[in-house]
Amino acid sequence: MKQIFETQLVDEAIAQLKMSDLGNATIGQMSNLSTTLMERTGIPVVRMDQGVPSLEPSIVGRRAEQQALETNVAAIYPPAEGIPVLKNESSRFIEAFLGVKLAPEGCVPVCGSVAGSFGSFIMCNQCTEGKDRVLFIDPGFPIQKSQLNVLGYKWENFDIYHHRGEALRPKLEEFLRRGNISAIIYSNPNNPAWICLTESELQIIGELATEYDVIVLEDLAYFEMDFRRELGHPFEPPYQATVARYTDNYILMLSASKIFSYAGQRIAIAAVSDKLFNRHFPALEKRYGSNGHFGNVMINAVLYMITSGTTHTTQYGMAAMMRAASDGTLDFREHTLEYARRAAKMKRAFADAGFNIVYDKDLGEAIGDGFFFSVGYRGMTSGELIRELMLYGISSVSLSTTGSRQQGVRACSSRMDDTQFALLDQRLKMFANNHK
Repeated sequence: MKQIFETQLVDEAIAQLKMSDLGNATIGQMSNLSTTLMERTGIPVVRMDQGVPSLEPSIVGRRAEQQALETNVAAIYPPAEGIPVLKNESSRFIEAFLGVKLAPEGCVPVCGSVAGSFGSFIMCNQCTEGKDRVLFIDPGFPIQKSQLNVLGYKWENFDIYHHRGEALRPKLEEFLRRGNISAIIYSNPNNPAWICLTESELQIIGELATEYDVIVLEDLAYFEMDFRRELGHPFEPPYQATVARYTDNYILMLSASKIFSYAGQRIAIAAVSDKLFNRHFPALEKRYGSNGHFGNVMINAVLYMITSGTTHTTQYGMAAMMRAASDGTLDFREHTLEYARRAAKMKRAFADAGFNIVYDKDLGEAIGDGFFFSVGYRGMTSGELIRELMLYGISSVSLSTTGSRQQGVRACSSRMDDTQFALLDQRLKMFANNHK
């Protein structure tokens, strides 16, 4: 076969979905394109586009929710600041796996990290007059820039590709010295490149955050998934790398979606440092007519306006999973190791077909295998490659949508199974034969 889908068919589907440029297509648009082609032809698409957890959700959380539902909590509005047991277990979990002590009061449940970042953006851009934009260390999660567009906030970004290690310091200062940056945001491990910022790089970020008084938003959605490291032993080093060791200006986001395969329940923890949580900001006092207390405004004036609290039973589920993990009876890291096994097989198939890993190193060390990775092919632009792969029945996401300046696509391992691996191998061989 020359290709899986006829060029005309793909072009018609693209036009039907009003997708003018695949190089800038969103994750949702690529998912819709895959669904449309499968419905029209009955031919399955290899789905590397949407990062949907495919592992069994934690039974610990499910049982705790069921037990909570048998009580009367479904009839009671959840407290906006979170139920005490979850706040306590969140604080304990952070100490167990990051080696950082943080008071329970600053551990606030949110409806997934998406809600957490949305609320955090509002707080960061309102707490200091003149600091009105967010700095992205890219590549990153496209949804977060979409959130800023919804809010009407400004943002800056740079691709970290050429700024690893000590080179990160002058690049950050290039933006911070302007005095208008309210927050720095990144994910670690990184979505989409799977690079992992090192302790020395996080120290640079933390020191500059303190010096220039900006807030660091550290997205830990793929918590402890740097499988090159011996992590996952509660209250024992080594710990997950975090900026929290190097500054008091931080909000950590820990989501149950990937850690516990609990995406459908939409819960995460926005963990605010003790100093930031209790800090007074005159701009907040002026805007909200309160005492300008960061934590109070965040919980009651911002997050409550977004979701009016986080589902009551889900908080009990999250608390139970965190407790079991901290007790050492729930090995969430061994569970998520399956993503690394899948990624390793996928990378071999791409390498055999002549593809290259775009973000391939962490300061000289090969990136690990995990939830995501990035691939490029022989000078093709991101838009060209994503379209060409779709002709061969492989759906992905363009690196252009993530703030990357490199050419290639994001590959996700989460939805791969034995049938998908066979299709991927077959189609990549076809791709390679036709692109010699």
